[in-house]
Amino acid sequence: MDQHIKAFELLGATVEAEQGKIEVKAKKLVGTSIYMDIVSVGATINAMLAAVLAEGTTTIENAAKEPHIVDLANFLNKMGANIMGAGTDRIRIQGVKELKKNETYSVVPDQIEAGTFMLAAVATRGDILVKNCITKHLESLTAKIIEMGAEVQDIEGEAIRVICKNRPNKINIKTLPYPGFPTDLQPQMGVVMALANGTSVVNESIWDSRFQYAEELNRMGAKITAQGKVAFFEGVDKLIGAPVYATDLRAGAALVIAGIAAEGTTQIYNVEHIDRGYEHIEEKFIKLGAKIKRVEE
Repeated sequence: MDQHIKAFELLGATVEAEQGKIEVKAKKLVGTSIYMDIVSVGATINAMLAAVLAEGTTTIENAAKEPHIVDLANFLNKMGANIMGAGTDRIRIQGVKELKKNETYSVVPDQIEAGTFMLAAVATRGDILVKNCITKHLESLTAKIIEMGAEVQDIEGEAIRVICKNRPNKINIKTLPYPGFPTDLQPQMGVVMALANGTSVVNESIWDSRFQYAEELNRMGAKITAQGKVAFFEGVDKLIGAPVYATDLRAGAALVIAGIAAEGTTQIYNVEHIDRGYEHIEEKFIKLGAKIKRVEE
């Protein structure tokens, strides 16, 4: 949260953190220069949202470049904001007095959801067509899926088909800010690595707690050793169903893939994490042939 707080304070807000809550107050915000110490999508978004109505000009240096940063800028500009440079590491925002009503806006497709289904195809040695995606946003993932021996078909830049007929090959990945390999697809890729032929290595450079899912996959028979920001995946022939717990959003998505690919029955708990980022995920997998059911406790 430090980068979010830093941005608000530089714009003139007062930030107080007490009893697990953060309260932000400001009579007015004034444009300024903000340098992100690390590339943060959320902090870049919050800085943009705060700066559009601030007095004067704001520059965000070392800004995140993800597609949804560009999408947010397009959306706000349609409402009368003045944002330039979104998609680069320097975003310039000239504050305006008000934003006008925008009747309709079509949000950019979520490349992480698309990538989750692509990796499910590799983990289950299946054949999945993902529609309504922007294939350019998936290039770092596509390259790794091809390296693992699966086939990827780009359909006019708006759909992508993944076919995996054999056991995937081992690979090494390092997560990086966009356009590098996304940390939000690392756990789902981890399931594929757990089933791959040979030992794969992941270097996680973005999120310190990303390997929490490894222990849950090990309950299912995976052989994963995590050491700080590096994890080693010794591929196994199969996973076995077990009770597992989703520790976060992407870990939950990974466990869904693992459960579908595993022998026997898998129970996944804490599914509220999964619902934060996937709409009706079980219904989509059922359409693909998975045997999955949501149970109310």
